[in-house]
Amino acid sequence: MSNAISDISLNESAPKKARRPVVKAEEAQDRILKAVDELFYLEGARSVSVDAVVKRADLNKMTVYRQFEGKESLLTFFLQRREKLFWGYIDKAVAKADLPGAQLLQIFKDLAVRVVRSGYRGCPFVNIAVEFPDRHSFARVFVEQNKKAVFQRFLALATAANAAQPKRLATSLSIMLEGVYAASQTYSEEHEVFDCLIDSVTLLLQAEKVVLA
Repeated sequence: MSNAISDISLNESAPKKARRPVVKAEEAQDRILKAVDELFYLEGARSVSVDAVVKRADLNKMTVYRQFEGKESLLTFFLQRREKLFWGYIDKAVAKADLPGAQLLQIFKDLAVRVVRSGYRGCPFVNIAVEFPDRHSFARVFVEQNKKAVFQRFLALATAANAAQPKRLATSLSIMLEGVYAASQTYSEEHEVFDCLIDSVTLLLQAEKVVLA
């Protein structure tokens, strides 16, 4: 009898494990996506585990797998979200100027501001391309399509600006863009290389007889 009472007392006094608050599906998805976006961009998609995403989102693993099938679906989201963000930057820059040539220049003016911000980790698509060596992988195909679309946007603006050789200008600007992304990770934020960016783009535009104002 005493043993039974003792057992009951022990069970009653044992600390109960705190239950994790119930999170609605929509909120859980938002937290997962935010965690993925931050971690994949700062640390790399391949090095970040699902467990790390779970921890950052403050959820359990089962909740993550209810929302996403696995790592590849998380990567798909990351790429789509970053692409939407990128085109948002481009559209915002273009809206600041009237002439196509000035719009091209404005894209790089805005870029010059972004690349020296604290925590900037370069182009997320370049970073992903470095992580995935297989050119036929989903990630590399996505990146290639994005870069082709950027070139086509430059080409359309160069053509509208009556550049002497639109394709050459679009190619030069594309190379310039990739160079800035790389430089943002290899030079300090205060380095003079970033001060020369706008002058260099301006010279390219002027060489192609593009009207800026």
